[in-house]
Amino acid sequence: MTLKVNRREFLKVSAAMGGGLMLEFCFPFVAQAAQVAQAAKAFHAAKSVVVTEVNAWVVIHPDDRVAVRIARSEMGQGTFTALAQLVAEELECDWAKVSAEFASPNEHIRRKRIWGSMSTGGSQGVRSSQDYVRKAGASARAMLLEAAALRWQVPLAECTVERGVITHAPSGRQLSYGQVAAAAAKLQPPKEVRLKDAKDWKIAGKSLHRLDIPDKVRGKPVFGVDVALPGMLHAAIAQCPVFGGKVQNMDASVAEKMRGVKKIVSEPGYVAVIADSWWRAQQALRKLKVEWDAGEYGKASDATIAAMLRAGLEAKDLPQPRKLGDVDAAFTAAAKVIEAEYQSPYLNHATMEPQTCTVWFKPDGFLEVWTSTQDGEASLLAAAEVAGLPPEKVEVHKMMLGGGFGRRGGPQDFVRQGVAIARTMPGVPVKLMWSREEDMQHGFYRPASLVRLKAALDANGKLLALHSRIACPSILAVLMPGAMKNGIDFTAVRIFSDMPYQIPHQQVDYAQRNGHVPVGFWRAPGQQNGFYRECFIDELAHAAGQDPLDYRLALLAANDKNRLVLEAAAQAAAWRSPLPAGVHRGLAVVEGFGSYAAIVAEVSVSAKGEPKVLRIVLAIDSGYVVNPDTCRAQAESNVAFGLSSMLYQQNTVKDGRIVESNFHDFPLLGMSEMPKVEVVFANTGGFWGGHGEPGILPLVPAVCNAIFAATGKRVRSLPLSRQDLRKI
Repeated sequence: MTLKVNRREFLKVSAAMGGGLMLEFCFPFVAQAAQVAQAAKAFHAAKSVVVTEVNAWVVIHPDDRVAVRIARSEMGQGTFTALAQLVAEELECDWAKVSAEFASPNEHIRRKRIWGSMSTGGSQGVRSSQDYVRKAGASARAMLLEAAALRWQVPLAECTVERGVITHAPSGRQLSYGQVAAAAAKLQPPKEVRLKDAKDWKIAGKSLHRLDIPDKVRGKPVFGVDVALPGMLHAAIAQCPVFGGKVQNMDASVAEKMRGVKKIVSEPGYVAVIADSWWRAQQALRKLKVEWDAGEYGKASDATIAAMLRAGLEAKDLPQPRKLGDVDAAFTAAAKVIEAEYQSPYLNHATMEPQTCTVWFKPDGFLEVWTSTQDGEASLLAAAEVAGLPPEKVEVHKMMLGGGFGRRGGPQDFVRQGVAIARTMPGVPVKLMWSREEDMQHGFYRPASLVRLKAALDANGKLLALHSRIACPSILAVLMPGAMKNGIDFTAVRIFSDMPYQIPHQQVDYAQRNGHVPVGFWRAPGQQNGFYRECFIDELAHAAGQDPLDYRLALLAANDKNRLVLEAAAQAAAWRSPLPAGVHRGLAVVEGFGSYAAIVAEVSVSAKGEPKVLRIVLAIDSGYVVNPDTCRAQAESNVAFGLSSMLYQQNTVKDGRIVESNFHDFPLLGMSEMPKVEVVFANTGGFWGGHGEPGILPLVPAVCNAIFAATGKRVRSLPLSRQDLRKI
């Protein structure tokens, strides 16, 4: 049996029922008769429950449960819980009664973007919304206290609240939030609210269990790939193997006769099969005889891409995102000049959940979309554009993400495809899911880059000048062209353009070289520059005959937060203490995404040249920490993600197409390879930094510097699996 619910009635009731039951009723489901009866009983009982929206973020139930609406996406990074903690902290409610739910992108549009940004990337989830979500909690608390004072006809100053219970101290009378919520919602919000000092936090700043974990452990349908609607069909897709190519001819005579096939769809850049199961759609897809027009890039290869980047390094009159002092004069007067080139390959995001999107063109003219997205508003606008509908007639149901890392943010290509494919079968839900091969070979990749570094040292080894030339594709030119300034993509030059080291003469040149491989925001965009800068600084330290730690400290101001985290990591790792035979250390410090991070890596390298990362000590200053356990997990995640990329991963191009197709040739770090990770929170307060990406910035250079200490060999290109690391 299928439980059928009128959409308008469902939206009203599900909003009233809070986050937990909203997930339960998000998808009509097939069940046994007894289960349907039980669900129907709960549904109709919920219709009599009156809940109150005190403000856009805070919904209070009569039994004092609090639902916090979250505008950002959750991809395992903990933002869902951290933002709820910040609201609950200022609200002064009982954390045991707090749940969270995603804010509706449709309501967001209708209410003039009331929840601020819905984009979740750049480690911005908490740091860029903490101020207004805390104010939302504080404002709701003030309104609830005022409502109680008005009911009792007592001065507001005589009322206090603790864990959602308001007390009138002189009389001892008490009211719960659930009892005064309706009255509070009718009051005017205060114009100004005072936020708590972090030292007074009772909910924020604590390692509380994440709110999304129980549903995930119980296997509830919370990811995009789990969506199941009555009568739903499935779509499999094959895109032109060469980026920018298109369909030239297609013979679907065999595929369209296969069991379960409902429709064959052909668009300029891809073909798709709609069937009654994804497996049948995929099998039919393989029977399509498609002749592709590869276009002008059919002969592109690693060699042509390398030549493109090399030409960028040799170009003249490049834009300069940073110019300080007189670099040419400094090199003329230098006692020693050190020069090196570094490079990194294209990298896929390789999310565990492939790209997926379920789309339903409803008979009433409303469009509903279910997808794993890092930006619910962007997904809604993309869907509306393809469908030709006003945004108010589109709803995007934001699901939990099985990995994001930037892939599910800007492009929205899978949403556009899903809408275009489902449009061919109006009235029927259609679920598009990419195969792993499609996901690997049609991403928006971390840019490949080639960098030339040149340094001038005086007779004592002091760094006088640094000239950096960066040739790499621009992410902004592809996804956000309006953010380009004077031909410069700030994500491509960061870490050099905002250099913390006190170097008298600096120059950074940027050569934008976009080939046919699409590039996108990959975890910590521009993080390759951390590898280049910190490994080159290590080269300079050894050329000067100085300890790498001391060399860096001499270049950093006394109050620089980079210096503070570097010292914290070195102290925690006992940098100057002896190590067991065969174990070597390396370090690096890189700032970014609002935070400052330093790593000391302990590494061994076998006689065969096989590296083993044994220990990572990561010190980070993000100003404040909302949930230490989640932030510690993010540090560990950065290590696992970063080591996978530096040890094994590379996307190569042959005949215009990506060669790698699955995890057999794009491996992930094995569990046995995961090092011990120790996290030091060196928080100085006064600012809000991120945790989703900063930890990866110093990882690769710290490990590569340790490999040099072990082998005497400098690593200047990745991945390590393609390097000969046998000791000199």
